[in-house]
Amino acid sequence: MAQDNLAPLGEWLPAETLRVASRLSHWITENAKSTRAFLKRVEAVSGLAAPVQAQHIAELPRAAHKKGDHAPQAGNDADARALLAPALQGHDLGLVSEAGMPAIADPGSSVVRAAHAMGLRVVPLTGPISLTLALAASGLNGQNFAFVGYVPQEATERAKRLRELEALALKTGQTQLFIETPYRNTALLQALMQTLHPHTRLAVCGALTLPQQVCRSGLISEWKRDKRLQDGLPLDAPSVFLLGR
Repeated sequence: MAQDNLAPLGEWLPAETLRVASRLSHWITENAKSTRAFLKRVEAVSGLAAPVQAQHIAELPRAAHKKGDHAPQAGNDADARALLAPALQGHDLGLVSEAGMPAIADPGSSVVRAAHAMGLRVVPLTGPISLTLALAASGLNGQNFAFVGYVPQEATERAKRLRELEALALKTGQTQLFIETPYRNTALLQALMQTLHPHTRLAVCGALTLPQQVCRSGLISEWKRDKRLQDGLPLDAPSVFLLGR
């Protein structure tokens, strides 16, 4: 994403989080390139303990990106323990994901799990989490909710899954949150409007924490009737979809 589209770090990261990031020199991350870009932005605000080129950045295995690493499997934990080796030498490590919070809708849970098993102190830092930001802006039930990841891509299976989530939400009041790859966001929105009942509430929040962020919420009947709900939605950016009553 172009740097011009990014909000200043100080607008969405607390000073304490920036302070901790500025003193670290060892990182575990999804992507080293984007982490270096992030560290350059930290450097502009708070300085760094070591130049970006001297930072030690280790990437999570590719399998953690594609399949997740939340299941307690020996391979994941062995890889995570290896990544945490600098901590045994006295170095504090930062865990960073491509967007949002590591281990929540992003890989990283294997590292946290291994850190606990190794007796290392785990300290979560405050930052923007798109799921909770979207929930807060949706008008849907924030006392009972579930994040269900991605829905199927194939149209028939997708419609079936959406009806299942809708039935659960309407019966229990539990808000259902899910995401999609940005280039499929428009197709998912259309499927939601075609599949869900008119009285079901749908919220869509896109580009959260960015200057172009937009959150819209309304009944399916309103989404169909009022084109203003769709106008200006940044569906080419990461978005969160929520449904409920």
